Amino acid sequence: MVWLGVDLGNARVGLALSDPELTFAHPAGNIHVAGDYFFAIDDVLDMIEDEHVEHVVIGLPLNMDGTEGKSAKKARRWAANLIKRLQTEREDTSEEHPAVQVSLVDERLTTVTAHRQLFEARQSSNRHRPMVDQQSAVVILQTALDRAREQ
Repeated sequence: MVWLGVDLGNARVGLALSDPELTFAHPAGNIHVAGDYFFAIDDVLDMIEDEHVEHVVIGLPLNMDGTEGKSAKKARRWAANLIKRLQTEREDTSEEHPAVQVSLVDERLTTVTAHRQLFEARQSSNRHRPMVDQQSAVVILQTALDRAREQ
């Protein structure tokens, strides 16, 4: 069983994968999206298939007061689009694939946490930009993994 973490960004979509035991999240790369992260859905679907992902965790960018703004609504639309595409692909294949779960996780302060983790790992600040999206995906996924273990 493997989970995929997704951090939606306007320049890049960061990805993270779990280990099969669902203990740790690790970076899995970025998808460059040139201003519209809806372009990343095909690449995410490919990763789901290639890595046998059973659960996708998407960061939900809430406002600091916990309300949903424009970015959160766009993330919800992206998640709904992904779910629709996953259902269509299941219907189009004759093989019986298990349904992939999709959930959203509050991602407030994940970018701050990701920058701090990269700094603590002694990564130079000019190298943070390309790494921060996938590190944010790691934080999002690790949060979901820890919560799942606590339940």
